[in-house]
Amino acid sequence: MPVLTRDEAQTRARQIDVQRYTVDLDLTRGSDTFDSRAVIRFTARTPGDTFVELKPAELRSVTLDGHPLDVAALDGNRLPLTGLTEGAHELRVDTAMRYSHTGEGMHRFTDPTDGETYVYTQLFMEDVQRVFAAFDQPDLKAVFDLTVTAPEGWSVLANSVTEHLGEGKWRAATTPLLSTYLIAVAAGPWHSVRTEHRGLPFGIHCRRSLAPHLDADADEILDITRACFDRYHEKFDEPYPFDSYDQAFVPEFNAGAMENPGLVTFRDEFVYRSAVTDTERQTRAMVISHEMAHMWFGDLVTLQWWDDIWLNESFAEYMGYQTLTEATRFTDTWVDFGVARKAWGYDADQRPSTHPVAPEAVPDTASALLNFDGISYAKGASALRQLVTWLGEKDFLTGINTHFHRHKFANATLADFIDSLSSGASGTDRDVHAWADAWLRTTGVDTLTARVTEPATDTGPAGRDTESWTLALDRTGNRPHRIAVGLYDRDQGDGRRFVLRERVDVDVPGEARTFPGPRPALIVPNDQDLTYAKVRLDPASEEAALRGLSGIPDPLTRAVLWNTLRDMVRDGELEPAAYLETAAAHLPDETDLALVQGVLAFARTEIADRYSTPAERPAALTLLTTLGENLLRRTENGTDPGLRLTAVRHLIGAAQHADTIRGWLDANAVPGGPDLDPELRWRILGRLSLLGAIDDAVIEAELAHDPSATGQEGAARCRAALPDPQAKEAAWTALFTTDPGQELSNYLFTATAQGFWQPEQTDLLRRYVPRYFDDATALATRRGPAIAEAAGRYAFPAHAIDEDTLRLGEQCLTAGAPTPALRRKLVDQLDDLTRALKVRAPRHP
Repeated sequence: MPVLTRDEAQTRARQIDVQRYTVDLDLTRGSDTFDSRAVIRFTARTPGDTFVELKPAELRSVTLDGHPLDVAALDGNRLPLTGLTEGAHELRVDTAMRYSHTGEGMHRFTDPTDGETYVYTQLFMEDVQRVFAAFDQPDLKAVFDLTVTAPEGWSVLANSVTEHLGEGKWRAATTPLLSTYLIAVAAGPWHSVRTEHRGLPFGIHCRRSLAPHLDADADEILDITRACFDRYHEKFDEPYPFDSYDQAFVPEFNAGAMENPGLVTFRDEFVYRSAVTDTERQTRAMVISHEMAHMWFGDLVTLQWWDDIWLNESFAEYMGYQTLTEATRFTDTWVDFGVARKAWGYDADQRPSTHPVAPEAVPDTASALLNFDGISYAKGASALRQLVTWLGEKDFLTGINTHFHRHKFANATLADFIDSLSSGASGTDRDVHAWADAWLRTTGVDTLTARVTEPATDTGPAGRDTESWTLALDRTGNRPHRIAVGLYDRDQGDGRRFVLRERVDVDVPGEARTFPGPRPALIVPNDQDLTYAKVRLDPASEEAALRGLSGIPDPLTRAVLWNTLRDMVRDGELEPAAYLETAAAHLPDETDLALVQGVLAFARTEIADRYSTPAERPAALTLLTTLGENLLRRTENGTDPGLRLTAVRHLIGAAQHADTIRGWLDANAVPGGPDLDPELRWRILGRLSLLGAIDDAVIEAELAHDPSATGQEGAARCRAALPDPQAKEAAWTALFTTDPGQELSNYLFTATAQGFWQPEQTDLLRRYVPRYFDDATALATRRGPAIAEAAGRYAFPAHAIDEDTLRLGEQCLTAGAPTPALRRKLVDQLDDLTRALKVRAPRHP
């Protein structure tokens, strides 16, 4: 089907103005399709032709100003509207639309726990066309009147307050002006917790089978919601612009959440049915804060076209972390951002697929969809954090509020935003336009390298000898940076620890600076992580960091240094084994759980599984097992359940032999705790499956005990991991079947793919590597962007680090025809594979 181009959108926006949609949905028509009737009232500014978009299972009728149109004129997803006269028009479209099982459009899910069915919309980019006919581009905002007919016993949620009219009929209040991609409906027998705050109805909702788990966390979720809501009202002059605030935790959701005005949808893994760490609770809180920021950034003021997606995502990302830090108990959120989220941006920005935070032009919606990545989120948020450091928070917020005032309930561009910021910075010497050109229109990561001149001794005027040393910061790249440099001395009372001597503000580029006294033991550029750049230490500081990282007092400083070591491994400047040894030396003393989790994740999934050769991998896993055992011993007194849970998960993932974790499964507990909850049981079963220590009968027995949706995914993951030729072939067939009746849902597809490829099973899996590229290409074409993305991310043979895989992938890109979504994932995967091969290559002096 054709995708909307920027030129087409601009032409249509000049030609028409849309006033109102009246949409009626009937969800009682069976399990395959639902009825959708849309009435669109619009005005043609000039005579001419245009088109409306829809993707129906059946197009029953269309009338324009009372005159029937030929339904056979539908071309792909476009229905031509020809001969429009200047003035007002009314378009009526009657369709049957197909339910989705990929998380796109109107997704339908039946809960295996109790048989209850739920539907919800995800209309991002161009999926509103799967639900009702629309002029589908963000700058044709309109008001929406929505009615829904649902089965008895269901409740219906929407962007605005809904009213049950009886006999399954629900009506939502008229919305303010909204873009089509922001319309939302969620219907089913929801379990709801409702309250009111500042005169507005608030609600949280989930499947009935998750009700006890939502109730257990309802106070925490609502407290965070209220705290962030209040803090945003302190920051922003414009009040919250909608009539209610609902948060629905929905099944099989592809993203973390979606910022539908008044009805934010979240993946329902955020309703925790098993034990989680406080860092995971912080992540949920950050997503709540992020999505609420979108009510202003994205919903009140919306991008004009998809080249400015950063105006939505970068701002919500920055505000989400910053506001959570200011308003809740989660005061160290930037540590987690630094060690986990920011690495996502650094990695994306060093691939061939990199792009500016604000690209000059995004030609069409297919291209735009590819830019929802670590650059638009993590790099953009990092750039904004640097902007606040450079500009000052007061002037930054002045510019933001000017932007809201100028463009509320309308659309805006990068140029509009920079003009608003410039007005906030008037009276200063800050050139915001130049900053935007350097930071938002360029690609790549700058590198800041500390260069220290060894201490010099001079004889002062009083005849005394005085020491001094000089620091210069060399920059690879072109962006200006305002950073802090941390100067640390050894603690005189405990030589294993460091104390902060001074933290100095430095502009890069800038002149070298001379400091009195002896040089510090450790010099940390970008201390407090205020800019977006790779850091390289001077040799003495590098040695001090490797030997004393856990002795540095501030977790954000430690995050900067762990990121530095991570970058050095990826760039071939630090042996992977040295990183593992540093982790083994310092994580047992680490007090910040986000750092423990981030370092362990990189050590396990990248170093052990990808950067270590098959001959090196057993030793890497043995070292990681020893590290996990040390963390477990540290928590024997029960004072840090989050760290203990992290250690247990890590030990399961690193297990090379079945005995220990099989004993935990049989006892349903780890000695000294914790007892095994469903998440830990499925995690152990997954590891035992790939080790060949259990068979399908054990998996079936566990599924009978836990028949939930999560249990179904766990069983799929376990079956795909079994080291058995028949099990592998069955999993492959399930992933790539061409039978529409047998296609896996998005979550079951992901679970099966996650279980399939295992480094321990290289010989067994070798014949599937060449099959992947043809089968994934056909699958992506057949099933669309969401499954294409999953096929590229999870079903790719990432364990096959060899030249043959690289050659096959490059052939697919040049001679094959992967869809844009799959092509982007393959480009990234092959770049990661190339990097892994370079890291593995023998290093020569």
